[in-house]
Amino acid sequence: MKIRRTDRSSSLRIYVVLSLMGVAFLVLAGALWRLQVARVSQFENRQQIQSLRRVRLPGIRGKIYDRNGLCMADNRPVYSIALFPEDVRRPGPWSRTIDRAMDVMAAVSKVTDLEPVIDRDKIWAHLRRRLPLPLVLWSDVTPKTMALFAEQGGEIRGVDLYTQATRAYPYGPYTSHLLGYVGRADPDLAAEDRYNYYLPEMGGRAGLEKTFDEFLRGEGGGAIVQIDVTGYNYGEIARREPKRGGDLRLTLDMEVQLLAHQALSTNRGAVVVLDPNNGDVLAMLSAPGFDANLFVPYIRSEDWKKLSEDPGKPMLNRAVAGVYSPGSTFKPLVALAASTVNPQAVHAVYESPGTFVIGRRVVHTHGFGEVDMRQALELSANVYFFKIALENGWEPIVEQALAIGLGKKTGVEVDYEASGVVPDADWLRSSGKGGWTDGDTCNLAIGQGYLGTTPLQMAMLTATIANGGTLYRPRLLQAYREPNAEVYTPTPSRRVGKMNWPTEALDVVRGGMLDVVMSRKGTGRIAAVNGFEFAAKTGTAEYGIKSEGKKHTWMIAFAPFDDPQYAVAFLIEDGVSGGSTVGPRLKLLMEGLFTKMQREGTIQRNGGAS
Repeated sequence: MKIRRTDRSSSLRIYVVLSLMGVAFLVLAGALWRLQVARVSQFENRQQIQSLRRVRLPGIRGKIYDRNGLCMADNRPVYSIALFPEDVRRPGPWSRTIDRAMDVMAAVSKVTDLEPVIDRDKIWAHLRRRLPLPLVLWSDVTPKTMALFAEQGGEIRGVDLYTQATRAYPYGPYTSHLLGYVGRADPDLAAEDRYNYYLPEMGGRAGLEKTFDEFLRGEGGGAIVQIDVTGYNYGEIARREPKRGGDLRLTLDMEVQLLAHQALSTNRGAVVVLDPNNGDVLAMLSAPGFDANLFVPYIRSEDWKKLSEDPGKPMLNRAVAGVYSPGSTFKPLVALAASTVNPQAVHAVYESPGTFVIGRRVVHTHGFGEVDMRQALELSANVYFFKIALENGWEPIVEQALAIGLGKKTGVEVDYEASGVVPDADWLRSSGKGGWTDGDTCNLAIGQGYLGTTPLQMAMLTATIANGGTLYRPRLLQAYREPNAEVYTPTPSRRVGKMNWPTEALDVVRGGMLDVVMSRKGTGRIAAVNGFEFAAKTGTAEYGIKSEGKKHTWMIAFAPFDDPQYAVAFLIEDGVSGGSTVGPRLKLLMEGLFTKMQREGTIQRNGGAS
């Protein structure tokens, strides 16, 4: 009988291997449990972090209204045709997706008759930098195009209508210097909330849009979109709606602004209309102008080239940034200044011949014989003002000019305001122009020489004469409304002082200005309006080389005479004279104001206040 032997060592090895396999299985099972159960939330969070992108949504910009509630700066929807990259993606290299995007764009172009404005490079740039966001193929399409797209393009996968808000200026050509415009704002990268993508937001670039940009801008919102590993958008999973900015109500009266535009017509110049009773700016116009809508969301290079190279300088706000010698419109202030140091000056009578000798210089002008102060204003007698200034000194003229706000900014809520120049002896020396002479006094007396003012400053001077000597700083902002408020918060008028003009002198000056329009000899009689009594002063200021004969022409006016509600400064560059050039234009403006007052019941037919 044969006996078999059992290899106990082999059995032991089998048990050991099986035990090790069991332990390994338990370790693997434990690891899987930790990965799939115990730490699942941690990995889900990591996955979400890698597949979520935060998109900042622009705030809703506040609106700007005139004093009567007419909207002058609004927001409107812009309808665009956009490509959605996630719907045109193709496997393989990016070039295949770009090819598909080009095919889709060509198909849309065929049904809408729109010429493509996006090329392969722009598509590739969008895919690299802003893949989760739509790519706008055509912006601000017309209703006709939208209808064609809706009717024939509905079956084209990957494109759809896309809506964004943009700024709109319904009265752009008439208010652009004042309101300014907006452009694309740079994102605030230092903000506490960081975003992966920023949709375009509008920021103020000029005018009131710039001055009040922080108040007008709304509070941005945000959206969270989910993307895959390649960056394609798989939908929005959360959103915080953007909020509105605050609204502004201006002192501007759009009806008066349009009347000023009609009166100025195609001339190069400016018109400012103030309420003399509180300093409110009722109209502020500069011409030539421009359309602020051209700048939204950005201006095309050809449009910018046209504006920047235009010799008429349409971007210059002549009402506040243009500095001009005021000519004879300065004479009422000269008369009032003389009366502050010599009360009897109001009764002075001077011979006003056609020639006057100043040092070695002989000045040729219009002769009028003997005239008093009122007649000198009516006729704009230069020699009278030479003599009254030489007798009473240039110092009180400078003092009164500075006191009424010339030579410094008014503080109106518009950017790029100029200060102007009120020269004195110190200014001449510091400018290297020598010492003060009698010739400088005579130039100052008729508003020429180195004296420089803005149309807004001259309107402020006119308003102060109209209301009897109370000085107001011009005001554009009448009230503001916080984003969550239902009512406006008014802003106060800015009364800054009282001029020290004798009552008798003020009556004489106002009477002389009345005669400028209402008398048969007045230099501004061409501006007279039948049945409407108002006061004015003409002005003609030479500039440049004397032999060229270039002149800026002015008229200032206030109306009605007995109860002033409007104070006007009207400038036309390169005219013939204040009376002949500005007179007919001012007449148009005054006719419009007269009609407006009659309609509103604030004046009777004979010109008296109701």
